[in-house]
Amino acid sequence: MKKKYMKLGLFLAGYGHHVASWRHDEASDKGPMDLDHLIHIAKKSEIGKFDLLFLADSLFVSSTSHPNILSRFEPLTLLSVLSRETEHIGLASTASTTYEQPFHLARIFSSLDHISNGRAAWNIVTSSINSTAQNFNGAKHMEHELRYERAEEFVDVTNKLWRSWDENTFTRNKDNGQFIDEQKLHTIDHTGKHFSVKGPLNIERSPQVRPLLIQAGSSPTGTDLAAKVADVVFTAQSNISDAQQFYKNLKEKVQQHDKASDEVSIMPGLFPVIGATETEAQNNYQNLQDLILPEIGLKILSPYLGDIDLSNYDLSTPFEDIPFDSGNGVQSRFQVILKIAKEAHLTLEQVMKQVAGSRGHHIVIGTPEAIADKMQDWFENKAADGFNIMPPLLPTQFDLFVEQVVPILQHRGLVQQNYEGGTLREKFGLPNK
Repeated sequence: MKKKYMKLGLFLAGYGHHVASWRHDEASDKGPMDLDHLIHIAKKSEIGKFDLLFLADSLFVSSTSHPNILSRFEPLTLLSVLSRETEHIGLASTASTTYEQPFHLARIFSSLDHISNGRAAWNIVTSSINSTAQNFNGAKHMEHELRYERAEEFVDVTNKLWRSWDENTFTRNKDNGQFIDEQKLHTIDHTGKHFSVKGPLNIERSPQVRPLLIQAGSSPTGTDLAAKVADVVFTAQSNISDAQQFYKNLKEKVQQHDKASDEVSIMPGLFPVIGATETEAQNNYQNLQDLILPEIGLKILSPYLGDIDLSNYDLSTPFEDIPFDSGNGVQSRFQVILKIAKEAHLTLEQVMKQVAGSRGHHIVIGTPEAIADKMQDWFENKAADGFNIMPPLLPTQFDLFVEQVVPILQHRGLVQQNYEGGTLREKFGLPNK
């Protein structure tokens, strides 16, 4: 039986994932707009034998958006560049099923798959920021359940489009003048509640046929969609017991759709803060936390709580005393934040700094050995199939992870030491179909 390795993804954010990383002396001056810096990080990921490089996206910004979001390259354009600077690592991008069209998106990802020789991956999102609609001719954001209903049909259409070309459709026979075998080209003639698409796609079958499909929703509706369509699930879990429960529930849902549980890899976000000693790691974290401006931190927290105004609350207010609801935004993340705050009796300031810094993902602060221990514990005890690594500060904290944590994981036989051949789907143990 083939050995199962822990999957490693890099969640690439130009300055680093901590909200105040841009203020740190070690941060890149231009962060997400510094192409040479991003190329360096991508190449460093391959040195660390990472499986995936992942770019998030947002279709709405304001003056208080995370510095990594305010100004950055369009992710699929950037991935096309990075595909020429790398050879093995998977190239994943977020794209919204609420504000895109299936034909357009299927063509873009198929193009990236051809350009990268079969390394494209799509993180399927429905867009959680309510104000996004105002950039797309709409005054009101589509409701949560309807967004996921549309998403499921959207993925169905893109899968049909990617398969609208059979293998070897293009004969390109100069002698007899036959360019394609017409029997191998198909319209899809899709008519549904949200989309009407004739097809075929105007680009031939790509190396993977379809990209690796990722889903990042952890709400009940999100996990339902993930179990049906995803190959990888990104999630935010605050402790191992919650992660184990999420892992168990999702794997059971996957099996209900007549798929083997190991066909879907679950990769929680991990926010590692590394130091040579425990004290140094804590100091590294505190140095970043001290750079958070309260007014910015509160505005970052607000969307997770239904867009309520937090500016009138004293920072020492017990978080559980604040009245709010989950709104129409990131419902799964809201529940994670609320659970952590209630269990630890955190104040508004404590929650604000924790969320602003890591956005609710699991923070691990310690030596390289301690980071590796935590990852091994989750991996071996069915809490994760891998991790989406979210370095708080680039490039320095990521350099430490690649140079000091990865060798420990490799020595323990937990992660790959060399890349295997084949497409990204094949590297995840999945067929090209």
